[in-house]
Amino acid sequence: MGAIKNITTYLKGVKDAKGKARIAVDANEAKPYSYPIQAPAIPSGVVPAGRTAPVMAMDYSPYGMGTASSLGMGFPGFAYLSQLATRAEYRAFAAAISTELTREWVEIASTQSDGDESGDKIKAIEAEFKRLNLRGIMREAAEMDVYFGRGQIFVDIAGANRETPLILDPRTIKKGSLAGVVAVEAIWTTPSAYNAQDPAAPDFYSPTKWFMLGQEVHASRLLTVVTRELPDILKPAFNFAGMSLSQLTEPYVDNWLRTRQSVSNLISNFSTTALKTSMAQVLQGDDGGAALMDRAALFTLLRSNQGLMLLDKENEDLVQLNVPLGGLHELQAQAQEHLCSISRLPAIILTGISPSGLNATADGEIRIFYDWIAAQQEAFWRKPLETILKVVQLHLFGEIDPEIVLNFEPLYQMDPNEEADIRVKNSQAATAYINAGVIDPAEERERLASDPESGYQGLDVDALPEPPIGSEEDAPQGEEPTDGQE
Repeated sequence: MGAIKNITTYLKGVKDAKGKARIAVDANEAKPYSYPIQAPAIPSGVVPAGRTAPVMAMDYSPYGMGTASSLGMGFPGFAYLSQLATRAEYRAFAAAISTELTREWVEIASTQSDGDESGDKIKAIEAEFKRLNLRGIMREAAEMDVYFGRGQIFVDIAGANRETPLILDPRTIKKGSLAGVVAVEAIWTTPSAYNAQDPAAPDFYSPTKWFMLGQEVHASRLLTVVTRELPDILKPAFNFAGMSLSQLTEPYVDNWLRTRQSVSNLISNFSTTALKTSMAQVLQGDDGGAALMDRAALFTLLRSNQGLMLLDKENEDLVQLNVPLGGLHELQAQAQEHLCSISRLPAIILTGISPSGLNATADGEIRIFYDWIAAQQEAFWRKPLETILKVVQLHLFGEIDPEIVLNFEPLYQMDPNEEADIRVKNSQAATAYINAGVIDPAEERERLASDPESGYQGLDVDALPEPPIGSEEDAPQGEEPTDGQE
């Protein structure tokens, strides 16, 4: 009976240890990224009382088709995505992209030669953009596009019926009627009308009206930007937002967090002390091994460089088990690089950490990133900004000047040495053209006066300088200069 009791006690101990190990493994396993294809959850108050959002009622067929073939890649909901926005990694994605999109901002220019009238208009428009905080509004909308897959900017015209289209005409947008522009978070809007029947129609699966916290707003007044568009079959389930970058990067962020914590835990516990001793007392259940546990606790309490461990000379041995730490920084760096690859952000932009190594450089990656940002500006942000530019002109002048245009400033800026080198090369080319009779010096002077990068912008082209002493222009008329006396 004693032997059976000892075996039972031993098996119970093994079972308890196995259960604890299973809990530890479960804690380190990757969570499943499976979200259903279903009607989106819309907060109360977004849809007016007595109305029904079409994404809840008209798209049973797409939901059914999506669910039948679903891989679990559905929409987690804006509330869940809002929770992701509280983590530093997701905020870094949004901050980096939105900041770079608006860092150099835009230039308001005229396609005709600059005059006093065009210059005054441009100054007034720039001042109005600053009053509206349009740069900050665009940055905020870009952040929302990263977090939720949709950025929206509401154009508020004083006294206008928000359910009607925004017609860019002096009769509908009076002077002084622009109250402001506001970035609206995706959780407060949902489509109120869209075409789900005619694929050839311009509004097919493109909302023409939105519910915005209890009121109906025409889509032309709520400028919507979706940079990661989804197929039509998924749009209703995602509440007509695109794919959130936060949702795309979630598995990579979780892998990074798990790697980071594992490395931290390993560094904290890389050294383990083991005591080889008799475990018969514990396995047989005698006294629960209290004496042995007390001894281990005492050693742990006194463990230091000044500590002392007394061992049985015949039956015990103390060993130190150390885990090699080499290569951990490479594993951690690779996990962090995965965040950069899925977001298309250079490591120095996302983390602020310069690349290491003898020949490491980030210049090429940054130039490619700047090109990508410029493509994003042209593809998704030009149209809403041009709409606001026209509204601002109607608000300020009562008319739209077609010659006034908007251009995005380039992100890459040359340093003074690069600019000086270009000016030297331009001057050498101009000298060669003048000497060859291709252009006149006055034409090059005009170019310098009109080029903002020449260093001579605004130069008076009519105030010609005195020719240098000793030039051919100083030689007396009718006399030929000679090389020497005969």
